[in-house]
Amino acid sequence: MAAPCSDPSLERHFKGHRDAVTCVDFSVNMKQLASGSMDSCLMIWHMKPQSRAYRFTGHKDAITCVNFSPSGHLLASGSRDKTVRIWVPNVKGESTMFRAHSATVRSVHFCSDGQSLVTASDDKTVKVWSTHRQRFLFSLNQHINWVRCARFSPDGRLIVSASDDKTVKLWDKTSRECVYSYCEHGSFVTYVDFHPSGTCIAAAGMDNTVKVWDVRTHRLLQHYQLHSAAVNALSFHPSGNYLITASSDSTLKILDLMEGRLLYTLHGHQGPATTVAFSRTGEYFASGGSDEQVMVWKSNFDNIDYGEVIKVQRPPATLATSTGNLTVSILEQRLTLTEDKLKQCLENQQLIMQRATP
Repeated sequence: MAAPCSDPSLERHFKGHRDAVTCVDFSVNMKQLASGSMDSCLMIWHMKPQSRAYRFTGHKDAITCVNFSPSGHLLASGSRDKTVRIWVPNVKGESTMFRAHSATVRSVHFCSDGQSLVTASDDKTVKVWSTHRQRFLFSLNQHINWVRCARFSPDGRLIVSASDDKTVKLWDKTSRECVYSYCEHGSFVTYVDFHPSGTCIAAAGMDNTVKVWDVRTHRLLQHYQLHSAAVNALSFHPSGNYLITASSDSTLKILDLMEGRLLYTLHGHQGPATTVAFSRTGEYFASGGSDEQVMVWKSNFDNIDYGEVIKVQRPPATLATSTGNLTVSILEQRLTLTEDKLKQCLENQQLIMQRATP
């Protein structure tokens, strides 16, 4: 595995929102960063210095979620006004709007082929739509409380959802059936996403924890209790080796999934860190907080260029990339943890926690 070469660094921060930032997402070419806020505005920030940001208005209430399409030509947003808007992220800021749910829309996510969109809502449903013409396709209805997040798997065959009913549910998109319910969280589940390989998921909770499960065996692979308040969001590095989390304790934490340990704790936001997302290559990540700030960080901790890797990583079974003497085994072998490896990870975590406790 590539050794971390230097610490993450704050590259720049964007000011323009007038209330808490709720969501961030990078375009695939890294030229734009979108953010949504409780101020009902969608901002498109340009990564090129001295470029003016776009401020898109249209939502009638707080924006809760944003997601660029795989091509970067479209941007979806969801809001407390119960609608989803699909924007063209240029200076005109044109959008189409549809009433997606009967309550707040908490999550929007494009499938990897860009053809469909999954939404999640306080009306306790997950819905799938065709991207073009925003035609409703079907609804997934087994949650018994607000659904905070829903995501497609990298190959588009599965959907995962996280809810205030304390469960994470895995759905088969074709059969529209719930394949499995993960019930280990002790409180509301705030966020969930697939590992880039599609073989496992990570979920964040109000119980301050992050849990990683294998979606094939449904075994709990890793359990992290490193934050001192609710974990609001998480994002996998495209290599699959790292996971970043954002918490109401105001910190971002970067986890090394190979070693099952904490790598970095970042203090940037004043007040809760509400959202975090890696760029598509993993070279950068962005975070937002209740302090109205959007921050862009350079990762620095992984000295392999994953740009070429990511082009062929949809959806791989196994994949390795070599740079000089470095060989990074990206997918399956590390996820099929043996009992011994899982035990070792948990013991490592306990030792780290003991050292951290005065």
